Amino acid sequence: MEIISSVPELQRRSEQLRREGKHIAVVPTMGYLHAGHGSLMKLAKAEADVLITTIFVNPTQFGPGEDFERYPRDIDSDKKLASEAGTDILFTPIVAEMYPEGFQTFVEMGEVFSILEGKFRPTHFRGVATVVAKLCSITKPHVAVFGQKDAQQAFIIQQMVRDLNFDLRVVVAPIAREPDGLAMSSRNVYLSADERRRAASLFQSLQHAKKSILEGAKDVNALRTEMEQIILGIHPFGRSAQPSEIDYVAFVTPLGFQELNNLTGSSVYVLLAVRFSKTRLIDNMLIEIPNR
Repeated sequence: MEIISSVPELQRRSEQLRREGKHIAVVPTMGYLHAGHGSLMKLAKAEADVLITTIFVNPTQFGPGEDFERYPRDIDSDKKLASEAGTDILFTPIVAEMYPEGFQTFVEMGEVFSILEGKFRPTHFRGVATVVAKLCSITKPHVAVFGQKDAQQAFIIQQMVRDLNFDLRVVVAPIAREPDGLAMSSRNVYLSADERRRAASLFQSLQHAKKSILEGAKDVNALRTEMEQIILGIHPFGRSAQPSEIDYVAFVTPLGFQELNNLTGSSVYVLLAVRFSKTRLIDNMLIEIPNR
């Protein structure tokens, strides 16, 4: 596995690979890699001749007071997992390499930037879209692989690729989960033992929504209330336990990311964001709506 930290060096290397007729896949990450990242890399490797994995904790997608400084990092472990998952080139730039002095160009988008995650993290998607655009310019991939856990992010990247005519195919891979259903995330390491037990309620609430929808439920408000009750009531809180705080439970169309008040169409994305003390977790599920 090659390790490259320089933007110009990786651009030259990627251009060389393209001239050689190699098909390139990229998996952008912020590091602290886990099995979920590994599944993305393995999928990407199956799609291409050369896999580039990027590790960059992107400061522009963190808002004031968020966890940029304390975001978990372990580059030695990351190198090992990336290599085992089939990475051919590991890109590990520093902030000054990605955002040199005088940098002032950002990707902006419409309403989808300001709803759900964008409402609670107003500058987040501007930073995400910008860094993904930069990474694609640097790595010159034919295919880029992202995880479904960040469903709104994946939608925004797909929209950006279409709107700006990137010569690129975006693949969205299924969510990798722990045995109890919790979506794998680098931020799970922040959870206390009590919070980790209670976090299983996120997947349980999604499973409840799926079961209800398959049985014919249509009332979004009723489903949301039932999911919130599961999230807030899954654990008998003791004196030291802090109750979960729900940022949102939302039902949106997969193609337009428009929020639904009643379930229509053939499928729905159910998305949620929940805080456990200082740890904020997101999850989602794509559910088919029965034709009844």
